[in-house]
Amino acid sequence: MEAAKCPKCGYPRRASDQSCRRCGIIFAKYNPASRKPGRRCHEVDYKIIGDDIQIVEVELDPGETVIAEAGTMNYMDHGISFEAKMGDGSKPDEGTLGKLLNAGKRKLTGESLFMTHFTNAGAEKKIVAFAAPYPGKIIPVDMSTIRGELICQKDAFLCAAHGTQIGIAFVKRLGVGFFGGEGFILQRLRGDGMAFIHAGGAVIKKELHSDEILVDTGCIVGFTAGINYDIQRAGNLKSMFFGGEGLFLAHLSGTGAVLLQSLPFSRMANRILRHAPTAGGSRKGEGSAVNLGGAILGSVFNND
Repeated sequence: MEAAKCPKCGYPRRASDQSCRRCGIIFAKYNPASRKPGRRCHEVDYKIIGDDIQIVEVELDPGETVIAEAGTMNYMDHGISFEAKMGDGSKPDEGTLGKLLNAGKRKLTGESLFMTHFTNAGAEKKIVAFAAPYPGKIIPVDMSTIRGELICQKDAFLCAAHGTQIGIAFVKRLGVGFFGGEGFILQRLRGDGMAFIHAGGAVIKKELHSDEILVDTGCIVGFTAGINYDIQRAGNLKSMFFGGEGLFLAHLSGTGAVLLQSLPFSRMANRILRHAPTAGGSRKGEGSAVNLGGAILGSVFNND
């Protein structure tokens, strides 16, 4: 006879257990209808609040879980339990070695080794809210409508329904990583539920149909499967060094959706730093050939 398992995460369940020893759900209150047959992600409802500095409220049925980056939670109802875990929990049977490997991959993207899991341990619907880290928009993405995969910038992910796999995507060509402006490593989201990513400023969605588009590398938020990512020079040498558009542009081609942002965080931080007064009272970026050289080098490394 097969041993009983948790209906949510699949962890072995003893006859005397009132709750799961892994995910913490209360068996008597868990609603298995919260996940349709064949789905691996929980089905969560949501509401986005605000305009330029937004919050997403995620509504959880009893037993449902949402995963989020550490430090993004804004508020939550009483009855929601949370726990920092190593990994996204998309593979309940994954061993310790696999979790350590995935955590190491997350560290390569500059994110925390741990993700926070928020679970509704009560008998009624509960709400947990997550805030955007800087001015911009929160983008809800129904992964089931985009063939279950989204490639995004390494700091774009905010939260997602439990069951969503958060991994990394190495850009195929080394040149893209070294000259792409936003880093060699991108995040890959996989699943069939709701995921939420953040973009700076306004959000622009471009649909490509065997087409191509040139974009400032820092303005890319994410793109769906079927889109190829490469870089090319930004015109001739004079345009590259004095055009103000960086040395390289991103070349996106294929069929799929591309999400763009008008104000990358790196650009906003650069502007603030450039206009911040120094100890002598002058502003950075004013007045010398050294500053011109610094601006050129900044263009190389920050693509701004």
